Order: sequence, then C-alpha cells, then structure tokens
Amino acid sequence: MTAPTLLVLDADPPPRLGRLTGRARIVHADADSLAGHLPDADVLLVWDFASTAVRDAWPGEGPRPRWVHTASAGVDHLMCPALAVSDTVVTNARGIFEQPIAEYVAALVLAMAKDLPHTWELQGRREWRHREGQRLAGTRACVVGSGPIGRAIARTLKALDVTTALVGRVPRTGIHGPQDLDRLLARADWVIAAAPLTDQTHHMFDTRRFGVMQPSARFVNVGRGQLVVEDALAEALAKRWIAGAALDVFEAEPLTPESPLWQVPGLIVSPHMSGDTVGWRDDLGAQFVELYERWEAGRTLPNVVDKKRGYVPGH
Repeated sequence: MTAPTLLVLDADPPPRLGRLTGRARIVHADADSLAGHLPDADVLLVWDFASTAVRDAWPGEGPRPRWVHTASAGVDHLMCPALAVSDTVVTNARGIFEQPIAEYVAALVLAMAKDLPHTWELQGRREWRHREGQRLAGTRACVVGSGPIGRAIARTLKALDVTTALVGRVPRTGIHGPQDLDRLLARADWVIAAAPLTDQTHHMFDTRRFGVMQPSARFVNVGRGQLVVEDALAEALAKRWIAGAALDVFEAEPLTPESPLWQVPGLIVSPHMSGDTVGWRDDLGAQFVELYERWEAGRTLPNVVDKKRGYVPGH
C-alpha cells in the first residue's frame, strides 16, 4: 500500500516528523513551489503559519489535500473561498497557545498597573522618582473572544482578583453577546482583544469603540492585528482617551522601523510573541504527529475548524 503524501509548507526550523518515517511520503515546499505539489498531496501541514501562500496556491477543481493542518490558532492566513467550500478538513493548533498567551496578558496588565515600563526608563537615567502603582484586585476586565484563549485569559485574570467579563459571538451561560460589548467597554479598566479574525471582528476596535472606553482604561491585543484600526488607537492614546495599550499583533508584520507605532505614547509594542514559550515548536510538531496518527487510523480529528466561521465552534 502506498504511503500517503504529506506536504509541508516549510519554515525554519522545520518540524520534527521522525515518527512518521515510512508511514508518510514527506514532501517539503516553499511559497513558490506549493501550487505544483498541492494536487498530489493527501495532507498539508502549514508549518509556515504566517504565510499566505495557501490562499494563493489552493487549487479550485481537481485533486487537492483531504486534510489541512495549520500550526497556529488562527486560520485567516490560509482560508480562501475555494478552500472554504471544499470538502477538505481544516484543523488548528488549539491547546498549545492558550496558557502562554494568558500568562503574557497577565504580565502586560501587571506591568501597566505597576508602571514597570516607566520604572525601567527611569533606571536607565539613574533617576529616583517615587510613584504610586495601581491596585489590580477589584478592577474590571472585558475579554473579547470567548474561545479557549479568551477563557484562559479570563481564568488567569480572575486569579488576580480582577472581575472579568467574556464576550463571544453568541451569548450563553457565563458569556456575553456582542450587544453587551459597548456597555462592558464603558466599565472596563482592562480591555483584552483575543477574538479570531472574521468579517464581524475586522476593525471592530475603531475610533468609536476607543471613545466608549473610560480614560483610565488600558487596551491589549493578542488576537489579530486586523481587529484594530491602528491609527484610531494611536489617536486615542495621543488624546488620552485611554490610559495605555499593548499590541502583540499588527496589521502588517513585521512592524517596520519606520512605523509611527514605535513612538506612540503609552503603547507597548511586542513582536507577536505572546504564545511563544521555550519548546513551543516541538509541542506543535508533536501535536501534528498525534493528529496524523488519528487520521491515519481513520479516527475523528479534534480541532476541526468551521471554515465559514473561521474558528473551532462550540467552545
């Protein structure tokens, strides 16, 4: 029996797939060669999860992979109309990034509450300036995005005695719907964006939404850069409509040295690293191998993405 063809859209370092030796015919491709290999592949592993090559190369009619797995939580980088309407199963890396991102958000919240960025600036100038930090317990957070990442963020903030409200696409027990968002934003000390990128969430944080927030509020985005109108956020910070912000994701990545966002007052910039902890690539590789073994055995795959919605439903 011929082994299935596993096509890998490569990134450096490549995934460790030694357990699949002899069980899969592994073919490596880059953005330029991907289209030529797709018709012959049974499975596509999108290891280069920042690439949009799949959108450009996905075949319309004819042979195509039966299963696509992306080594990321979001699928907006690979989804295209032809893939969305096909019978190809798409899975994501749910289960890898939730707690690291939640810890990163907690670190940002604590850093802003205790004014740590300013402390480091003053230390660099050898300047002794006593200030008063903000007490975190008893403050309110609004977490936008009720998937596994949003829920992990809410749990972590609650452990710090922050009263936390979750907002999702559909209201249900313990989760508010979109109709409650403005009311929750107006009361929140911390607004955390952790939603997937969909037609409904694109640029949801705009001038009006930043205007709804109270002047003492801080905003954090660990979802997708396209959730935020970046010029509107810069204006909100410059005019002190909100007290501070932190962005780990951006409309265009990497952020260029010429970007004005580097110098926006009160903005913390980090290079899309909130979910990346030591050993994370090994975890992603091990997760894919386990999924492949389930697929190989004909068992039901977890983490199946609703291709029209753009995320794993029911969570």
